[in-house]
Amino acid sequence: MIGLFSDSHGDLGAFDAAYELLKAKGARRFFFMGGRYTDLDEWILFRKDKARGGRGYTDNDFLSDVTNFLTSQEQVERPAAWDPPVQQDAPDLDRLKERFVRTPEKDSLQYLDPAIDKKCVDMLGDVLCCIVYDKNDLTREDLVNAQVFIHGKESEPKVVQIGPRVFLACGKLTGAAEQTCALVDTSDKVLRFSAFTLDGRTLVDGQALTAGARTKISVK
Repeated sequence: MIGLFSDSHGDLGAFDAAYELLKAKGARRFFFMGGRYTDLDEWILFRKDKARGGRGYTDNDFLSDVTNFLTSQEQVERPAAWDPPVQQDAPDLDRLKERFVRTPEKDSLQYLDPAIDKKCVDMLGDVLCCIVYDKNDLTREDLVNAQVFIHGKESEPKVVQIGPRVFLACGKLTGAAEQTCALVDTSDKVLRFSAFTLDGRTLVDGQALTAGARTKISVK
């Protein structure tokens, strides 16, 4: 399952609530469409601070972070004599970031960085998916190649079909009448889209996106 959220605009509490809600519903990967690109990085720092119970960042925390970094690098071996303390109960937050795909919004510095993709391509089961913050950034090539498009910058969750293509929006974490996020279930051949408010109320309940041939998809 893949969790979808967008348009946090600095509200790390909403970002955290969306993550916890979607994780509890089975999401193991996440698409964050931006609407502030750097919120993912700031949320990781927020979670680290939360894991420390709000206390200041200490030398032991630094050593723990370095240890997590080194052990995540397959080619790096730690000297046997160097064994800094590690918070065993704290989540590996640096690796958690690897579960996210994210895209930048136009007014961010990252949007201007040629090293950062403005759009990302991924697979939903055997269906090619394009992820973008603003659907107006999609090109003809994107529209021809992908079958599902997931985007932000939309006030409420939506499933829109245009010909054989489907556009999914998860709504906004801030700046809309309701704070919402969404989930795509990829556990079988039938993709299903659900959307929720941050307090857990269901807005869209498992709407099926049935993929047939690679060039056809229908919404039920």
